[in-house]
Amino acid sequence: MLPESTYFIVGPTASGKSARAVDHALRVGGEIVNADAFQLYAGMDILTAKPSAAEQAAVPHHLYGVLPLTQSCDAQRYHEMALPVIQDIARRGKVPVVVGGSGLYLKSLTHGLAPLPQGDEAMREKLRARPLEEKVAELLALDPQAAETVNLRNPRYVERALEICLLTGKPQSELRRSFSDQEPVLRGICLCWPREELCRRIDARTIQMFESGLIDEVAALGSLSPTAEKAIGIREVRALLAGESTREEAISAMQAATRQYAKRQATWFRREKCFQPLNMPEAGAMETAQPSTLNLEP
Repeated sequence: MLPESTYFIVGPTASGKSARAVDHALRVGGEIVNADAFQLYAGMDILTAKPSAAEQAAVPHHLYGVLPLTQSCDAQRYHEMALPVIQDIARRGKVPVVVGGSGLYLKSLTHGLAPLPQGDEAMREKLRARPLEEKVAELLALDPQAAETVNLRNPRYVERALEICLLTGKPQSELRRSFSDQEPVLRGICLCWPREELCRRIDARTIQMFESGLIDEVAALGSLSPTAEKAIGIREVRALLAGESTREEAISAMQAATRQYAKRQATWFRREKCFQPLNMPEAGAMETAQPSTLNLEP
């Protein structure tokens, strides 16, 4: 069970979550727990904008760089990793400060997990080999509501939804409804920037990544799991390394992909009413953030 003292700092990429989390943790005696899907991986420090060495030295940080790049991860595995860490922090009298922007990972903590089966790697390999259109058709035959609950353009989401249907014999949308049956009272904020300013921050950070050695970092990655390979920047930098684009084109492509991702994140968090919006920049506003009751939308 999630300790009542848990505090969440969420928001889109490049919104300043890491720095604000350190500031908050220092003031309340907290320890930081990662809720970013890609910062879980080792070897992608620049690519995923992990907290700096100075930030990690200031307060204890947990679940950063703990997974090999060859391992897959999902919300269920993240929940199994994160909840014991959060509970241990609270038992020691510290405040767990959960920081990140991965919506499903956060929701696995705030709403609990639906009773979903563990992944079946053999089945996943077979599903990955099939055309997306074929998988979508089978999924909709087994679960018509998947048209509303699953991003049918994302092969990974389609495969997981179909896997659940095949393993359980039930529509995955029915099994996932346990999310919407709960109304947690949480403490936390969502950092909200004006769109133009957030895009400026994203563009500037991307350039800084390239200047800090991003190309060499990506060149050294080697084999990646289906989860790790989704990190923004890998495809763009590998195209540069293959001579398929220039440095300027790679930077521009990565900036555009990151801006699109941030837009999706902002849309997700607008639906999550348990986090108090904090308009940025707003110095000192974090102290006013109060617990709020979740009002779930359909």
